[in-house]
Amino acid sequence: MIKKFSVIILIIIFQTGFAQNESMFERLRAIRNSGTTFYNVDGIDFTSQNISSEFNDKNLKKAYRKNKIKKKDVKIADKQLKFENYKVVKREEFENALVSISVNYFVKNNDNRISIFWFGYYDNDNPEFERKMIELIINNKIPKTCFSSIKTDNINFAGREIKLGGNCNWMNINNIQCPYYGQMNWSMHKTKESADLSIKNALKATKTKNGGKVISEEEVDIIFEEVTTKAKKVYYDFTGVTSLFASMSGGKNLTIYYVSEKVRDNYVSCVLSFWNNDSINPSGLPPLLEEVMSIVEK
Repeated sequence: MIKKFSVIILIIIFQTGFAQNESMFERLRAIRNSGTTFYNVDGIDFTSQNISSEFNDKNLKKAYRKNKIKKKDVKIADKQLKFENYKVVKREEFENALVSISVNYFVKNNDNRISIFWFGYYDNDNPEFERKMIELIINNKIPKTCFSSIKTDNINFAGREIKLGGNCNWMNINNIQCPYYGQMNWSMHKTKESADLSIKNALKATKTKNGGKVISEEEVDIIFEEVTTKAKKVYYDFTGVTSLFASMSGGKNLTIYYVSEKVRDNYVSCVLSFWNNDSINPSGLPPLLEEVMSIVEK
């Protein structure tokens, strides 16, 4: 009887873990590009890559240098990870109480080679999530359905296919930019709280890093993926500011919408932006943004 009961418990644990992974895989998106795989889920960006070098001290030192890990950076072994590894955590504090966290793992994979993982956060890291993703990736457990094509003819936006043609570019995973048509960056989340926090940190990061001046900030009514909701609309001025962010576009003013809303079966955080010299339609939006949102007229 005790043995049978233990088997039942193990089955329940297995089924629960499988269901949790299935739910996460619905939110996870990935793209392979030039030997690196880029991932995003629940507002977390992370990457993985394999190198042909054996996992030893000499090759690890080379991998550290290539990934800008310095001698003074503390390297620790995560004993709870099932693979031999070294881990480096870096924190950087900005204005507006924004904390950027970068986590690098150098892992001995199943082929005795080095797998390198990077995780990027704001505020707090998540070692449990990191271990889970590293184990799934090394064991090739990420479903093919999670992967997007590097081509931009069609993109998967929060579970819906959008036809864009081939003139747009991936700036990062879930970050698409179409010259003079706008840009949008999104993530799918399990909870509304997670989506709201992602938008809050995105706004802080934009204000902190880009050097522009906020001219206006207001809450506006929009329709986002057929859902009536509100967005934070921020208008930035880059006039007279030396900024790579601005010089790449040739624009002087940037309008950004920050949205957090439930779309289909998941919560979505999305940052949508366009420059003053983009092709802006009578709706007040460029073509890319019109694909997913509209402004509610009062």
